[in-house]
Amino acid sequence: MAMQVATQLATLAGGCFWCLEAVYLELRGVERVESGYSGGHVHNPSYEQVCTGTTGHAEVVQVTFDPAAIGFDDLLRVFFTIHDPTTLNRQGNDVGPQYRSAIFVHDEAQRETAARVVAEIAEAGLWPGPIVTEIAPFVAFYPAGPEHADYFARNPWSGYCRAVIAPKVLKFRKSFADRLRRAGAA
Repeated sequence: MAMQVATQLATLAGGCFWCLEAVYLELRGVERVESGYSGGHVHNPSYEQVCTGTTGHAEVVQVTFDPAAIGFDDLLRVFFTIHDPTTLNRQGNDVGPQYRSAIFVHDEAQRETAARVVAEIAEAGLWPGPIVTEIAPFVAFYPAGPEHADYFARNPWSGYCRAVIAPKVLKFRKSFADRLRRAGAA
């Protein structure tokens, strides 16, 4: 008898992957978060190549989550809270197509959920402009190097972490206090 797969994947681009990783690591129901690249035309690109903006890739996080503990729609609600989905190819001072807002869907159900949540967020008027988040089929994921893993936890006092990542993490903690991973919880 085959075992049913208990986890699912979400591949999300919302600016710098360090910001998304720091938030999703604290979210109950998330089992793993890996920074990397998706959505481009270069096979197995390096960080330096992606930073040129010519590979077509976005900085993404690939989130492994337990759908019995958190739904894809709730992952997206967090996503739309922690980055600005109204700026094309930009998040703050990070500019270029590698910083675009995108949801790389793994199946039709994710595509339908993404479209529904985008409409919900737009109707709620949470952001001052139209949402420009790309919804595209997932094709490939290329992991970033180990120096990018747990970046915020390893570098909390760096200027970028203090100025950019910490405010997003604090906003997440305030907005989703009831969804935070508790010590010892998975």
